[in-house]
Amino acid sequence: MKKSNTIDLKSLWQRAAKAQKPNSKATPCSQVMLSVESTMVEGQGQSNSPIGLEPQLIDAAPNTEDDAIPITENDRQPSTENASTDHEIESPITLPPITEDNESTHESDSESDDGATYDVDLLERDPGLRLLINDYHVNDKNAVRRGYIALGPCQPREHDFPRTKIGTVMRKFSVRWYKDHDWLEYSVADDAVFCFVCFLFKDEECAGGEAFVNRGFRSWNTKDRLKKHVGAIDSAHNKAQEKYNNFVRPRASIGECYSTISSIEKVKYRSRLTFSLQCLRFILGQGLACRGHDESDDSLNGGNFRELLKWLAQNFEEVDKVVLKNAPKNAQMTSPTIQKDLINSCAKETTSLIMQDLGEEFFSILADESSDFYHNEQLALCLRYVDKNGRVIERFLGIVHVENTAAITLRDAIKSLLMKHSLSLSRVRGQGYDGASNMKGHIGGLKKLIMDESPSAYYVHCFAHQLQLTLVAVAKENQACISFFEQLRFLLSIIVISCKKIKMLREAQAQQILEALDLGEFETGIGMNQEMGLGRPCDTRWNSHHKTVMHTVLLYPTIRNVLIMVGDDHSQGTEAVNAQTMLAYFESFEFVFMAHLLLAVFGYTNNLSNALQRKDQNIVNAIDLFYLTKAELADLREDDGWAKFLQQVIAFCVKHEVDVPNMDSCYEPIVRSKRYVKKISYLHRFRVEIFLCVIDRQLQELNDRFDEVNTELLICMAAFNPANLFAAYNEELLLKLAEFYPMDFSSNDIHELTFDLRLYIREMRKNRRFSNIKNLGDLSVTLVKTGKSTMFPYVYKLLKLVLVLPVATASVERVFSAMNYVKNKLRSKMGDQLLNDCLITFIEREFFKQVNDDAVIARFQAMKERVVKLY
Repeated sequence: MKKSNTIDLKSLWQRAAKAQKPNSKATPCSQVMLSVESTMVEGQGQSNSPIGLEPQLIDAAPNTEDDAIPITENDRQPSTENASTDHEIESPITLPPITEDNESTHESDSESDDGATYDVDLLERDPGLRLLINDYHVNDKNAVRRGYIALGPCQPREHDFPRTKIGTVMRKFSVRWYKDHDWLEYSVADDAVFCFVCFLFKDEECAGGEAFVNRGFRSWNTKDRLKKHVGAIDSAHNKAQEKYNNFVRPRASIGECYSTISSIEKVKYRSRLTFSLQCLRFILGQGLACRGHDESDDSLNGGNFRELLKWLAQNFEEVDKVVLKNAPKNAQMTSPTIQKDLINSCAKETTSLIMQDLGEEFFSILADESSDFYHNEQLALCLRYVDKNGRVIERFLGIVHVENTAAITLRDAIKSLLMKHSLSLSRVRGQGYDGASNMKGHIGGLKKLIMDESPSAYYVHCFAHQLQLTLVAVAKENQACISFFEQLRFLLSIIVISCKKIKMLREAQAQQILEALDLGEFETGIGMNQEMGLGRPCDTRWNSHHKTVMHTVLLYPTIRNVLIMVGDDHSQGTEAVNAQTMLAYFESFEFVFMAHLLLAVFGYTNNLSNALQRKDQNIVNAIDLFYLTKAELADLREDDGWAKFLQQVIAFCVKHEVDVPNMDSCYEPIVRSKRYVKKISYLHRFRVEIFLCVIDRQLQELNDRFDEVNTELLICMAAFNPANLFAAYNEELLLKLAEFYPMDFSSNDIHELTFDLRLYIREMRKNRRFSNIKNLGDLSVTLVKTGKSTMFPYVYKLLKLVLVLPVATASVERVFSAMNYVKNKLRSKMGDQLLNDCLITFIEREFFKQVNDDAVIARFQAMKERVVKLY
C-alpha cells in the first residue's frame, strides 16, 4: 500500500495565518484525525461540553481494503514493503479516512510517526490567541472543530482574575458565570470571555455576537449582556448551538437512520476493542514497546502487542472468536493508529484522575530539562500538592519537547502544559528547579518569570542537588581528596575496564564470602551478602561518590587479591605494571585513612540525601535534617570523634595487615615527591591537613550552599514544627508567614487567623492524638482525620502552603530515568506525544490502574469518526 503524507495541524495553523485568500483546492489534511483532550472540569467531575454531551461521531461505510487518501505530486512518497523502512520516513502518515483497520496498515505506520492523531495538542487553548474557524480551509474546518470539541471550552477556575476599573468600581470576571453559561470561555491573555459554540459554528452572514467571537467581552458590570447574547430562538448564538448539537449528535443524521450495523456486530466490535485495550494496558504498565520489526501474518515475532493478542486468542475461545483472522478486515483494532489512539485515551483518562485528585488546591511545580535518546530537549513537569486526605503528593503532569532551554521558552512550555488542564500560574505557590542560571536567575531566569505572574510562587533550589554540589566541591578542592579520587580512578581503570578482571573480582568476592561464612563473620538470610560492583563516581549522579567509596572499603581484601594476581601475571605487560604501582598505594595507611574518612563524611550526607528524595518530605523537616547532619559532622571533628575514628582505622589496618605508621615520626608521602610536602609528623598530616580540613570544608560548603535555610520565609515556617508538643510554636512568626501569601490571606483573614491560632495551639497541646506527632506531614493527615482541618480552616490553609513548598526535584529525575527506559535505542524515533502518553501511564500506574475501560473506550470513540459507533 502506498503511503501518503499529510500536513499536521501545526503546519496547517501556520499556513492559515499567512493565507490571504482561501485556496480553491482541498488540502491533503482534510482528513486529519484528532485526539481527545480532557473535557472534564477539574475538581467538579462535570462535562465542559456546552450541552453536557460527549461528542459522538459516526463512520461512513468503507470503500475497499486498499483505499488510500489521494495525494498530490508534492506529497507523494515511495511505497515501502515492511515496517523496518517506516523509521526512515519522518513525515506524518495517515490511514484511509473511513477504514479503522486494514491488513496493509501493519506496513503503513510505526511508533516513530505520531501522525495526525496527536495534532490536537498543537491547537491553541487560549480563545484570545487562537485562529478563527473561518481562517482555515473549508475542507479542514470540521477536523479543527472536532479537535476543539474534544478539548472543550477553556474555563480556568482558580486563575487570579485581574480587576479592572469600570466607572468608579474595580470589577473582575466571576467563575460562577461558567455555571450559568456553559458555553462561556475565558482568555487569560486578553482578560476577556468568548462564546465557544459561536466560535465553532457562527455563520458570518448572521449579525450580532461579534464581541464574543473576535474581540472578546470584558464589560464585567453588564452581566445581562450574556443573556442578551443568547437571545431569541432565531438568534445567531442559538443557530450556532443547533449546528453544534447536530455535529455532536450523529444519531440524528440520515446516515445513522440507514445504518446496517447490527447490535451483534457492535458487541463484537466492543469486545475486540476491549481485548486490544487489555493488551495495551499490560504493555504500558511495563513500559514496553508495542510494535515489532515485522508485523506480517507469517512473522514469528510480530511485536509485543500482536503476540500478546495472539496468546490470548490461543488460550481463550471467546477472544479467538472476535480478533485477528476472525475479525473484519476493516475493523481488526490492531493497527498502529488504533494503538496510539487507545494509548492517548489511557493517558488522558489517567491525567483526568490526577486533576480530580488535585481539585481546586494550589500547588507547586517541579521542572527540569534533559535530552532523550534521540537528542531532543525535553522539559518534564511535576505537581506537588496536598490531597483531600492531607497527604503531600507529587504527580507527573507531562513532558514537552522544547527547542531550547531559554527561560522564556521554558516558561511558555509550562504555561501551555498547565493551560491544557485548565490550570493557571496564579495557583502556583512554589517552584523547585536546579541551580542553573536559566532557572534561578534573578533578572531573566525562569524563577523570576514565574514570580512575575504569581508573586507567591517562591523558589527553592533543589536541596538534593545542592548537597551533591557540596560533595563535588570537597572531592575537587581538597588536595588529599583530589589525590585519593585520582588513584581511585586509576584503580577502576585497571579492574573495571576488562571483563576478565571483573570476573576475577566476582570469583574473589564469592570466595571471600564463603570463607567469612565458615568463620561465622557473616550472617545468612534473604537479600544478604549480595554481589557488589565498582562504579565510577559521577558529579551529577546523587550518592555515587558515597557508593564507590563504600564498596571499595567493603571489597578491600577482594580488590587487593585481584591486584596481586594481575601484578604477578607478567604476560599482561603494562597492566601488570599498573597493578603493581596501584598496589603500593592501595596497601598504604593513607589510602585506608582517606577511604574511611570520606566514607564517614559522605555517609552522613548520604542519609540526608536519601531523606530529601522522599516525595512526602517537607521543607521544615528537611531543615531539621540539615542541622542534624551539621551537628554530627561537628561532633566528628572534636577530640572524642577523632580518637574513635582513628581507632577504627587502625583496627581495619590490623585486620587486613596494613602497616600503621608511628604518628610522631616524620611523614613520608606515597605517590608524591618529598619536595612538595612539608616536614611534618604523621599526626599533623592526618589530623590537621586531612581530617579537620575535609570536615571543615564540608561544613563550609553546607553553610554556603544552603543559605536559604536562614531566610525569613523558612524561619517563619519552622514555627509550625509539631515536635516536642509544638515547642517551636510562635504565633508572631506564623502571622508573619501569612503575610508572605497576600493572595491567600487578606487583612481580614489574618485577623481571623490570630484567633484561629490561639484556639489551635490550645487544642493541639491538650489533645493526646497530637502528642506524638513529629513532622508536618503527620500533622496534616491527623488534622484531616480528626476533623480539625475544618475547625481551624485558616491554620490548615497556612499549613498546606508550607507543605507544598518543594524540597527536591527527585520526582523529575525519576521521570528522566523512566524516559530513558521507555524511549530507548530501539524506540529512539518515537514521537513526543506518544512518549508523553507512555510516560504518564508508566509513571502514574497508581491512577492508571483506576482508569475504567468504559471511560477509555468512550474517549476513543469520541476522538474521530469510527466505523462502528457505540455511543
